[in-house]
Amino acid sequence: MDRNELRDLVCGTVGLGYVGLPLAVEKAKAGFRTIGFEISKEKCDLVNAGHNYIGDVVDSDLKGLVESGMLEATTDFSRVAECGFVAICVPTPLDEHQQPDTSFMEAATRSVAPYVRPGTMVVMESTTYPGTTEELIRPILEEGSGLPCGTADGFFLGFSPERVDPGNKLYKTKNTPKVVGAIGEEALERIASVYEAILDAPVKRVSSPAVAEMEKILENTYRNVNIGLVNEIGRLCNEMGISVWEVIEAASTKPYGFTPFYPGPGLGGHCIPLDPYYLSWKAREYGFHTTLIENSMVINDGQPEYCVERAMEILNRHGKAMNGSKVLVLGVAYKQDIDDYRESPALRVIERLEEKGSDVTYFDPWVRSYWYKGETRKSIPELTAEALESADLVMVTCMHTNVDYEFVQQHAKAVFDTKNAMKAVADRENIEVL
Repeated sequence: MDRNELRDLVCGTVGLGYVGLPLAVEKAKAGFRTIGFEISKEKCDLVNAGHNYIGDVVDSDLKGLVESGMLEATTDFSRVAECGFVAICVPTPLDEHQQPDTSFMEAATRSVAPYVRPGTMVVMESTTYPGTTEELIRPILEEGSGLPCGTADGFFLGFSPERVDPGNKLYKTKNTPKVVGAIGEEALERIASVYEAILDAPVKRVSSPAVAEMEKILENTYRNVNIGLVNEIGRLCNEMGISVWEVIEAASTKPYGFTPFYPGPGLGGHCIPLDPYYLSWKAREYGFHTTLIENSMVINDGQPEYCVERAMEILNRHGKAMNGSKVLVLGVAYKQDIDDYRESPALRVIERLEEKGSDVTYFDPWVRSYWYKGETRKSIPELTAEALESADLVMVTCMHTNVDYEFVQQHAKAVFDTKNAMKAVADRENIEVL
């Protein structure tokens, strides 16, 4: 696209969550009038009042963009007609059978389709299986808009996977490289040029949406497999009386051929625990079994149960049965220093502890309450000496940096540290690590 076309472009973002709102903010900061689309009136009202609810968005940026008229939010999808570029950033969860649930993508696309006009660029950012854009999204858009895909009198369609890492201090939406695949060369160049105008990062063009879809799955499956490997090594090291953390530290001294991954109570977040399921599901369509990937998923999925078994052993060594014991869980966010608990393994740890009869409380300075299986759970207000001393076991499941682990060690009867958060604590007599 030339500069004149870019200058007048109005951008839309469907879904104003962890992916969509930071992207909408960056579009507006780059000088594009931006409209955010949401089915949640509450989110729209918050955005339009300049109130931020996403950790990776700077509060003053959002407020200033709203006040200047560069960013607004609406539940009225007819306003898609104002947009020349629309990014769809909605959840892609798994269903109860661990198969892809594309209902959010389909619903969002159907809401957008009637208002797509000739020349509109539509980009899927939601992580999904290879083939989704061309096999699922394209027909919905063509039918709903009455326009062909990829022609001069039609719309342009592409896929550019989100690369959001909540809480990352170095890489944000603005400076993370982008991958773009599209249907046709013109669509590819148009969509890539918009991202290049928005971001301070390279834009990698690939030959098709399917390549971009597979690329995103590879990123997260790579991490899943390596975390599965180190979790299994960790279990073996425990049997052998070896510290897996010391092993990893030693291996990390090699300047090539080794990337450190770390064990823990399981995988959390919206991508890494889910994406390998998307890939293995799609592979079966081709009669292909992703054996290595599926084995890593089994290991990682079983890690919360393994941690509960270890907790039971620790309690036994302290003369306590798990049934009736008091366990204080430290951290329910899925990673340190964020308020996001999506797919957090700590929630499954708590569930399993309670199934075995433990009285469980939790403390998380970032997640003061959470919703899980129809119930709201609340953190204890403060991590006091009394709270620690009253617990038969303190279980560290997230390594928040604003927790005083020296204080934890001083007042806890026994600590099971699944994240090696207490590695700097000198007195380790009452600490066991994963």
